[in-house]
Amino acid sequence: MALLLTEQEVLDLFPMERALERVEASFRAQHGDQAANRSRERIFLPHVSLHYMAAIPEENILGMKVYTVTRGAFRFVVLLFDAEDGDLLALIEADHLGRIRTGAASGVATKFMAREDASHVGLIGTGRQARTQLEAVAAVRKLAQVKVFSRSDEHRREFSREMSEKLGMKVEAAESAEAAARFGDIVITATNASQPVVQGDWLRPGTHLNVIGANIVNRREVDERTLERASTIAVDSLEQAKKEAGDLIQGLGARKGGWDTVVELHEIVSGVRAGRRSADETTLFKSCGIAIWDVAAAGYIYRQALEQGKGKEIEFCL
Repeated sequence: MALLLTEQEVLDLFPMERALERVEASFRAQHGDQAANRSRERIFLPHVSLHYMAAIPEENILGMKVYTVTRGAFRFVVLLFDAEDGDLLALIEADHLGRIRTGAASGVATKFMAREDASHVGLIGTGRQARTQLEAVAAVRKLAQVKVFSRSDEHRREFSREMSEKLGMKVEAAESAEAAARFGDIVITATNASQPVVQGDWLRPGTHLNVIGANIVNRREVDERTLERASTIAVDSLEQAKKEAGDLIQGLGARKGGWDTVVELHEIVSGVRAGRRSADETTLFKSCGIAIWDVAAAGYIYRQALEQGKGKEIEFCL
């Protein structure tokens, strides 16, 4: 019997604190060759696209995330299997799972790359991913204030009210992307922009950036000057970034050394490389989103569901 777990059950079983632990653990497994990750593949049709990615984050589980994108909706699911006998363990609705794990990855990057005293966030974007981005960063740094910008004044005000209440801190609307970027010693971009929303000349010395919105070649959120200024650029997977990270694919030509200067975040988490060497360095994490996070998260959610009696048992006749 396999478990069917809904979006609401994922929310109930997977708080950000646990997500940060599981994603950090997945980076350590990735570094220690104790895990396998396969980059995303995409199939495009005129009206719909299919995306799939797979991983083995630990010895006893393996899995795959599959999702579709249409003009009106995203549909996400994670399939979790037993690595010993191949049995299907769970079928998990994975929209919230994806948002939480993506936020947690930026939280891990912030933990290891941002200044210890970083306390002001400039956030650009108020959409699907922005809330968990801010929640994760607030869990790893003691934040004093947040300024958020989006093109919609209504969205800025709604986001500010909601997140101020949720996090118990001052979140307020910024008048422009530039104002948000200049304000933050942590800057987060969570947009679907095709052209840069952050200019490198806006950034203060010592800024850390989490750049998470553009995981398609023809999109970018930061300009060449941002990449030039960054002392450290980390990605979740070099293989995947070279196929998807539009910011880097389009902008690294302006950076001496190009791709040779980019490291994988698991090297920083595991202590092989420094996240930063001084308080005035600019650092950047470019997130594309990798399967090992999804499957590690799914494994935790599945185990919690068993312990708490959550989910619906379903039988497959195979």
